[in-house]
Amino acid sequence: MRKILIISPHYPPSNLAAVHRSRLFAMHLPSFGWEPIILTVDEKFYEEGLDWNLHQLVPQEQRIEKVTALKVTKPRLIGDIGLRSFFQLRKRALDLVQKENIDFVYIPIPSFYVSLIGQYLLKKTGVKFGIDYIDPWVHSFPGSDKKFSRHWWSTKLAKWLEPIAVTNASLITGVSEGYYQGVINRNPNLSIKCLFGSMPYGGEKTDHQVVEKLKILPYLFKKNKKLQFVYAGALLPKAFSVLESVFQSLQKYNTEFSEVEFHFIGTGKSPNDLGGYAVKPYAEKYGLWQTLIFEYPQRIPYLDVLVHLNVADAVFILGSTEPHYTPSKTYQGVLSKKPIMAVLHTKSSAVGIIRHANAGKVFDINGEKDLPLVADQFLDFFRSFKGFFNTYSAENIDMQYFEQYTAFHTTKVLSDLLDQAIQS
Repeated sequence: MRKILIISPHYPPSNLAAVHRSRLFAMHLPSFGWEPIILTVDEKFYEEGLDWNLHQLVPQEQRIEKVTALKVTKPRLIGDIGLRSFFQLRKRALDLVQKENIDFVYIPIPSFYVSLIGQYLLKKTGVKFGIDYIDPWVHSFPGSDKKFSRHWWSTKLAKWLEPIAVTNASLITGVSEGYYQGVINRNPNLSIKCLFGSMPYGGEKTDHQVVEKLKILPYLFKKNKKLQFVYAGALLPKAFSVLESVFQSLQKYNTEFSEVEFHFIGTGKSPNDLGGYAVKPYAEKYGLWQTLIFEYPQRIPYLDVLVHLNVADAVFILGSTEPHYTPSKTYQGVLSKKPIMAVLHTKSSAVGIIRHANAGKVFDINGEKDLPLVADQFLDFFRSFKGFFNTYSAENIDMQYFEQYTAFHTTKVLSDLLDQAIQS
């Protein structure tokens, strides 16, 4: 088998969403002739809480190499795990490539800074490398236009470092094309010598089977007679304008939604902050807090999220005004076999997944200009969803169509690209 070194500073038992990208690829790559070696940071250097149930989903035979990192100081000067462990990861990666006959190095980002290791290894050993964009690196964040702010400096640094990191890459991938299209635009010479490909996260059926075996019970809310929706995971900065438009409709037509509850899980400003509410201020502004809207800001373990999806009546998915965003929670939503109600950008690939799989209803918008439509027409959309919900059966989901969005299939796409990169 060919060997692939995956450099992923966060890995189970880390409970950050991005770890599933590396976890799922590593799980299925052996089926396609690739032996993965995971290079990560020892969990005692993580800031976030640990999820040992998630660690149970990692195959026992999987090889994992761990390095140390600088500890987080008080005050918190450097938090990024990729910066705190950069030299340790680089040193161990070089050692592994030289001693293990590694065929390819694959670096999912963020942490963005770790991507610079690929260029270093290529110069030292000649090993080919690829970068996987879980998030865009050069990106305009709210506040990045304010000179000398933290986000302003981050954007400047990204624009300087990304061209260095991607130079001579043999493969660049992303969750969707939109995640790396900017890389091509900024570095046109890449298209001559580099392969590109997109693969969504993909859903993993066995994760849901493990939930049943572990018999984890829900603890954030209790089942009642109301129609309960669950939104699980972080909200992107440009999703809050969409959220506010939805809340405007909920306020305006409050009596129509009196038998509904929306539960937002893990939406806080930081993973471990019990009081870091992000949704609550908007809910209070529109008089919806603790009646229609409930928020549990702290990130909870992945399998616990699946448990709460199972106990809810339906899944709520809220996208961004940016076209590239495809929520990974879409795949868990479909596999939970609960009906999905979503507000997404028209160009998000999640729109087609939900509709073609007959898994729910989507209110699609074409950016900021359509936000007034959400506030004005969300009630009609909700009524349409209720009609779908009243006749819904999990047996009607087109799982044959959804098969192309499973983690196994997306890993096959990656393995084909890896084979091409090695041969080119």
